[in-house]
Amino acid sequence: MSLNIIVLAKQVPDTRNVGKDAMKADGTINRAALPAIFNPEDLNALEQALRLKDANPGSTITILTMGLPRAAEVIREAMYRGADTGIVLTDRALGGADTLATSYSLAQAVKKFGKFDVILGGRQAIDGDTAQVGPQIAEKLGLPQVTYAEEILEFANGTVTVKRRLESGIETVKSPTPCVITVNGSAADCRPRNARLVQKYKYAASPSEAAALPAERQAIIEKRPYLQLKEWSAAYVEADPEQIGLAGSPTKVKAVENVVFTAKESRTIQNDDTEIEQLIKELIVNHTIG
Repeated sequence: MSLNIIVLAKQVPDTRNVGKDAMKADGTINRAALPAIFNPEDLNALEQALRLKDANPGSTITILTMGLPRAAEVIREAMYRGADTGIVLTDRALGGADTLATSYSLAQAVKKFGKFDVILGGRQAIDGDTAQVGPQIAEKLGLPQVTYAEEILEFANGTVTVKRRLESGIETVKSPTPCVITVNGSAADCRPRNARLVQKYKYAASPSEAAALPAERQAIIEKRPYLQLKEWSAAYVEADPEQIGLAGSPTKVKAVENVVFTAKESRTIQNDDTEIEQLIKELIVNHTIG
């Protein structure tokens, strides 16, 4: 049985390299000033999608990402590992979106996509740690959802069986399809790049990227449809302007404060009965006040 699989992937700022220019004056992330990486748990979700594809010959994996035009980088990275194609949802009007506006925009893109069997995505993104977007997309599309997934055990007869890892243990659940599944970081790591696929897809580009390439590179992309990544706008997915970007985001960042932790001053106690007695008195007083 061939499957039509959508994987939600996000290009996120590398939180290990956050500098003074990480935030804009309006409280949104200055993504252009930060190194960008493939969101780690989305890679876990991609691996589950690739395993489904391996088990169901003829299946296709489409990466759906929302962000700046450069977010096409995560699509190519996914294609180097086995995905088939991808869509970049990009528009200035989408900028500054919180989870509510992001999930609405992505849900609109899924509606435009058409028929699919399952949507997979990471549990959460490291630039927000909310774990809200996947479940919100499921709600907006009226689909069943499975969260905290660690492994897809079986996909057959319109039902998917999933192993979930929770704080209290492990459980196995079944869900009708189509559905939305969000995957934990405890799931299997994504397989590495495949050298053959890197050579095949290294020139894959979105329309925005292709427009900036030399004419000979553009000619190669035009001759090979599998290198043509899609680029969708807010208008193309028929998104309501009042529900996207900053306008559709009730979450507002009022201030950003840098907190610097300093080590407490250590105190050396001499072998002196008077000093030890004084220290005990200080501890008793402090404990009583606290």
